[in-house]
Amino acid sequence: MRRFVPSRRRALRFFLIVAAVWAVISVGLALAVLVYGRVDERQPSDVIVVLGAGLRRDDQPNLALIRRSEQGAALYNAGFAPFVICAGGFAPGRSRSEADACRQILETNGVPRDAIILEERSRSTEENAIYSREIMYERGWQTALLVSDGYHMLRAQWIFRDYGIDIVRSPTPLRPRLSTLVTAVAREVAALQWQAVKNLLHLPFTSVPLL
Repeated sequence: MRRFVPSRRRALRFFLIVAAVWAVISVGLALAVLVYGRVDERQPSDVIVVLGAGLRRDDQPNLALIRRSEQGAALYNAGFAPFVICAGGFAPGRSRSEADACRQILETNGVPRDAIILEERSRSTEENAIYSREIMYERGWQTALLVSDGYHMLRAQWIFRDYGIDIVRSPTPLRPRLSTLVTAVAREVAALQWQAVKNLLHLPFTSVPLL
């Protein structure tokens, strides 16, 4: 007489298959994040958009924001665009925005204040895109040169293009230390998967803590 596989065993087998597929997808995404972040497409554009990163406890820019802002300044000084948008709002409990910290670094590196526009409302990469697009439309700008860390570029470009923004990317040439990079790539893999689910289900969220 044929023996039926117990439901518990079937459930375990299904779970292991799903876990294996998820692991393969995650590894593939991690490799895509690393490879994609090495390509610099810089070309003359209407504006440079520097994506924010967190501030330290003393409200000074962290290393990621320093890297991104210095890259934005280098592109401005090289003549790739006449304006820079610093994108990044206020973290909970903070009195300074990421955009303002970006502005400070840009000015230190020779970018005049009247060439800097602050976007201080965003709390996520998606909101960076939403509010940067508003600024661009108000000023009649069509093209943007997007600046962020390489590990962030795949998701950032995907989101900005989803919002109809014509961008090319220019990742920071400096990379974080290995431990920071591993953590950042893992976060990007999770964020990419969330973005795919969000788009598929048409979820209304534009900001999720930790992503």
